[in-house]
This record gives sequence, structure tokens and C-alpha cells, in this order.
Amino acid sequence: MYSHVLIIREEAALHYQSNFQHFTHRFKRLWRRSRLILFIWVAWPAPADAFQGLPPTPETIWSAWNLEPSILAILIVIAWGYFRGVRRLWRRAGLGRGIHVWQAVAFSAGLLVLLAALVSPLGALGTALFSVHMLQHLLLMIVAAPLLVLGAPLLPLIWALPKPARQALGRWWRKANLVRSLWQNLSQPLLVWLLYGFTLWIWHLPALYQAALEQVVIHELEHITFFGTALLFWWVLIQPIGHRRMNYGAGVLFIFTTALHSGALGALLTFAQRPLYPIYVARAWNTTALEDQQLAGLIMWIPMGVIYLITALVLLALWLQTTEQRVRRREAAYQLSADNDPIRYY
Repeated sequence: MYSHVLIIREEAALHYQSNFQHFTHRFKRLWRRSRLILFIWVAWPAPADAFQGLPPTPETIWSAWNLEPSILAILIVIAWGYFRGVRRLWRRAGLGRGIHVWQAVAFSAGLLVLLAALVSPLGALGTALFSVHMLQHLLLMIVAAPLLVLGAPLLPLIWALPKPARQALGRWWRKANLVRSLWQNLSQPLLVWLLYGFTLWIWHLPALYQAALEQVVIHELEHITFFGTALLFWWVLIQPIGHRRMNYGAGVLFIFTTALHSGALGALLTFAQRPLYPIYVARAWNTTALEDQQLAGLIMWIPMGVIYLITALVLLALWLQTTEQRVRRREAAYQLSADNDPIRYY
């Protein structure tokens, strides 16, 4: 008996040693591949801060790309992890299994929108034009965020990890009761709705908005909170049906009320009688600060409102469809029970 226990222990030790060696080998190979990227990231001279000095001019705007290595590295790692995981899933289960082709396309489009919002000259031009800065926020919050959520990134990113790491992550998640509880509370629809609306309104207070344009750290915090709350907002709204936290009817109310308060903020900016952000008065780019502010308000009011409206209509159609299917199933069940009732034949 004791010898059998020793044999089992030795086999278990060999198994874990083999897994550890496999994981170490994969890590070393990944490290060799990523050393060049890491070297470029560290050695690359940091670009001149877009918020220091004069804003870009029409002659210099196309040279104002934001090649910040940290942003590029994060986007590259996310893209690499997602498509590595998708390739593994499709190799294991078949094309379109686990992650549909349209989901991979949506995620790719979301990454491209992130590149346009964060890397293109759009960010630099946003320091001179309030309307362009508003367009950048629109791309982050209601274009890139829902596209990335539609791509269902969690499953591919987990599958991109080595098998021992996936198993370790699964064991940790099963034991992380506090983290799971925190996530469940944080993703409650009402709380998400409040966080999203609060973030949108608080950052458009003149003092905070101007501070974000003058201080890089505050500006990065602004973008992180905008994008983070937007991801949470769209995740709660359009996550896979099997994991939904609200029905379609509640989703319609969720998106409709968001359209109302964001439209109110857009109208406030559009109909203001004076510029609310003095920093743009000195940076106006071939326009007056008030006209630029009015255009920014219209961008928040109309294009954002249209996207919210389209989303609400899609949810409404799905709600009506599921309601009709539920009624038909009940009618079919009632008809079946009536057909099987022996009393009706007497």
C-alpha cells in the first residue's frame, strides 16, 4: 500500500514537473520573440507631449501621430492574444466555433477604431478643436467599446494562455469569492448606468475638462474612465444571451435613458451663449470657439443619439421577437395538453 502511494506521488511530481518545464519553455520562447519589442519600447524616445506648446496647425497636423510605445504595445499584445486564442479555438473545435467569424471581424474593427482614436492625428487636433476632441470620445465610447464587446474577448484571451496558466487561472477564479462578488456587484445594470452617466457629465465640467487638456496624467485618466465605463456599459447591455443580466425590455430603457441625458448634455453645449472652455478660445483652429463648441454639442447630441437609437430599436425588435416566441411556445404547450386530455373526447 505504501509503495503504491509513493508511486502515485512520484507520478504526480513528474506530471507537475513536466507541466512546469513546458510552461517555462513556452515562456522562454515568448520572451525571445518579445525582446525586440520590449527593447524598442524602452529605447524609443518619448514623443513630444501633445498638450505642451502650441496646438497643431493645418501644415503640421499630418505629422502629429501619437506613436507612444505603451499604447502601441498594449494594442499589439491584445490583438496578438485575441487572434492566438481564436486560432486555437478554431483549430480545436472548427471554424466559427466558440467565436463566430463575425465576432472576430467586430473585434478587429474595434481595434482599428482604437487606432484611429488614440494613434492618429485626431488626438493632437483635439487639443485645438473641441469638436474633434468630442469625436475622439465618441469613437472610444460608442464605436470601439461595443465592437470590442461584440467580439467576446474573454474566451480567446484565456485560450491564448498556455494550458498550465489556463488551469491555474481557473483554480484561482473558483476560489476568488471576493473578486467574483465584487464583479457581480459592479456589473449591476443600475450601478453601471450611474457610473457611465456620472463619468460623462463630470468630465465635461469646465474645470476638469481644462485640467485634462493641460495635464497629461489627467487626460489619460479621462480616457481610461471614459473607455472603461463604456466597456462595462456595453458589456451589461449586449453581452451573450446566456449570460444576460437584463432582458431586452430593460435594455431598451437602459439605452433610452442614456440617450436622454447625453442628448441633454449635447444640447447644453450647443445652445450655450458663450464658450464654456476658455482654453479653446486661444486655440481655435480656423473657427471661433463658440462655433466649435456648438459643433461639439451637435456631435454628442445627434450622431451619438442616432447610435443609441439604433441600438434601442434592435433591442426592441429582439424583445418583441422573444416575446412572440414565448407566446407561441405557451400556445403549443397548451394545445398539446388539450390534445392529450381524454375528457375532450366524451
